[in-house]
Amino acid sequence: MSAQGDNRTVQPPLISRNMGVFLFAMILANIGGNMYQPLLPLYLKDLGAGVTQIGLFFTLSQLIPLALQILGGWISDTVGRLRAIAFGSLAGVLAYMTLILAPTWEWLLLGSAFSSIGGALVAPSFEAFIAENSQASSRARVFGISQALFMIVGVIGPVLGGLLADTRGFQFMLIVAAVFYFIATIIRFGMARRAAKSIESQPRKLSLTGLRFNMGAMMGMVLAGGVVSWIMITDGVRDISFGLSLNFLPVYMQQIGGMNLKQIGLLNSVFGLFMMLTTIPAGWLADRKGERVVISLGFIFLSLAMLVFVFMPVQSIWLYALGWACGGIGIGLATPGYSSLISKVVPRELRGTAFGLFSTSLGLVSLPAPWLGGILWTRFSPQTPFLVTGILSMLCAFPAWIKFRLPKSDTKNDPD
Repeated sequence: MSAQGDNRTVQPPLISRNMGVFLFAMILANIGGNMYQPLLPLYLKDLGAGVTQIGLFFTLSQLIPLALQILGGWISDTVGRLRAIAFGSLAGVLAYMTLILAPTWEWLLLGSAFSSIGGALVAPSFEAFIAENSQASSRARVFGISQALFMIVGVIGPVLGGLLADTRGFQFMLIVAAVFYFIATIIRFGMARRAAKSIESQPRKLSLTGLRFNMGAMMGMVLAGGVVSWIMITDGVRDISFGLSLNFLPVYMQQIGGMNLKQIGLLNSVFGLFMMLTTIPAGWLADRKGERVVISLGFIFLSLAMLVFVFMPVQSIWLYALGWACGGIGIGLATPGYSSLISKVVPRELRGTAFGLFSTSLGLVSLPAPWLGGILWTRFSPQTPFLVTGILSMLCAFPAWIKFRLPKSDTKNDPD
């Protein structure tokens, strides 16, 4: 063999063994979550909640994560990703215990609080861990693969949960979901113990000074007018615009499109399928051509999806399927691109805080969007919220293309 052949660089696998174990645990945990979350309104009803109480429950449940995401991200930056995930898993176990043993629907609020604590610790740590265990040149592909795996979980979990709840009852279904989550927790604690002897052997102490420093550094980046500022603006506009319309889409398809419940369910599956099929090639394209390409294309496809709904000439499930497919492609393109871009423009020691900050701020600014969408529907026309969403999405494609160009030094094939 020639010397030249001996000197060839061996590329590391996209998914390392450690990353594979990490993703396996996340899949188990999220199978459990997806088993019960789609059925939670029915479980509330089974425990005596009326329509008003169900609405109150979900309103309060949405507010709790917004208050904890930034804090969870900062804890992740301070004590380490795997420690934070392990702590979050303990809160998740307590959430399942509360859900299973709850005598009335009010007790489920406590379970939701524990679940929110767990999610606030796990979610920012998850994306930061992927960023720190992948090469910069292949990071978007790794995000795409991990996100595609979670979409498969979103198909398996609800089907299994619905089957078990229908045949054996809600509590039995929750026990099975808790078993999945408990196995994931054991794996996560094992990973955290190994990390405590190596990469996370010297965690920093939690302090208000550290929290103020991280928040100050992140706010400085947000207000600096650079890439981070435009991520906040474009992703915020996307969340607001879709908040205007997506909550009304089932009603729109039924009243305007003449679709029945089975057809609406099928169209939701079309969205999930195309989103799942898009994330992996989107990650590959982002690594090859840059995150700005897939994010801009994502906005264009999202705009096309809305315009299909607005200007649809006839009531046809096939045309609605085209709109849902465009929407799934749009989300599938933009999601790994945004995750990869954030991981590259934010310093390692701030990534958890960054992912928590983006989740919190975007959730806050989009809270009134459904109410505004209802006003647009009633005062103008049912098509108006979707038209506004389509226009805003198309407009966001331009700053994404212009502002999300990274220097070549940020895309070198080096480990984080």
